[in-house]
Amino acid sequence: MTLSTFARIRRDLHQIPEPGFAEFKTQRYLLDYLEQLPAERIQIKTWKTGILVKVAGLNPKKLIAWRADMDGLPITEETSYDFRSTHEGFMHACGHDMHMAIGLGILTHFVQNPIADDLLFVFQPAEEGPGGAKPLMESEEFREWRPDYIFALHIAPEYPVGHIATKPGILFANTSELMIDLVGKGGHAAFPHKANDMVVAASHLVTQLQSVISRNIDPLDSAVITIGKIEGGTRQNIIAERARLEGTIRTFSMDSMQRVKRRIEALVKGLEAGFECEAQIDYGCGYAQVYNDEKLTLAFMDWMREKQPDYTLVHCSEAMTGEDFGFLLGEIPGFMFWLGADTPYGLHHSKIEPDEEAIQVAIDVVTSYFSWLSNQKMQLVCSE
Repeated sequence: MTLSTFARIRRDLHQIPEPGFAEFKTQRYLLDYLEQLPAERIQIKTWKTGILVKVAGLNPKKLIAWRADMDGLPITEETSYDFRSTHEGFMHACGHDMHMAIGLGILTHFVQNPIADDLLFVFQPAEEGPGGAKPLMESEEFREWRPDYIFALHIAPEYPVGHIATKPGILFANTSELMIDLVGKGGHAAFPHKANDMVVAASHLVTQLQSVISRNIDPLDSAVITIGKIEGGTRQNIIAERARLEGTIRTFSMDSMQRVKRRIEALVKGLEAGFECEAQIDYGCGYAQVYNDEKLTLAFMDWMREKQPDYTLVHCSEAMTGEDFGFLLGEIPGFMFWLGADTPYGLHHSKIEPDEEAIQVAIDVVTSYFSWLSNQKMQLVCSE
């Protein structure tokens, strides 16, 4: 099948972005496609709004898995596309439409061109939140088809098409959501001494939080606290009784994550005393670091250099990006790589327009790699 087939699929999926665990139209679209494939070659299971597809090998000794995420983001689209989102306020701004199209392309290739080993394709919901990978791993469906390897990619706006970027070890950070609710005493703007202003308290806290990284984390380590949203008050002449901060914490080690959280809790406790208010912290959902199996990744990088001369391999640096694929890699050998998509707008931007030529690049690389991997002895390439 040609690039245009999977580009068309990507465009169809782009028009129906849905939130995590509500990917009902997306699941139906994928199932409709899968039901057109030869039934004797595949087995299909559904889990919540996700799908698991097992493709039979010719002489299976191991099960190799590929994961593609499915959900969209609560972003109003501002692209130049004539196939923009039809779901108001939602957009595939992180490339999951591309990821699914690539997954179908790889799957279709191996239905038509089977290799020795069985393959598992995981279309996973809720990567953007609240996190689908961890509960998926605990499901009966996944346990029955637990793979020996698992792999995934993520589009990378900053790399040209034809570039594959990865590294052994940590690739993406540990992440945690951060929500802080402050409750004081509202009142008239003319009488601030009779009230307890939570807009002022929240403003102080935002400033204090920025000191956590600069003064509590080893300068040779890396961590980030970002407050992306503040809500407080109802009117310009009413002192706010409540305020809410929403943000994210990202670190390259769990020790730093715990250190950051302890320091946030200490600052919030001090804020309660200083502003005579009540505060509550909610860390929401957190994602484990994406840690690429070192031997497996190095073997892939060597294979890319030797067997894929038409494409460019980049040994990249780790990023503060968060990805719940890290939960899967915590238990199953594998890796993730960046796929060059060449667009000036970054991930989660309302104007991001990834180059669809990247779809065929990914299909070519992964199908060739899986064919090679199927001929290898597992113990020669996996880390201890």
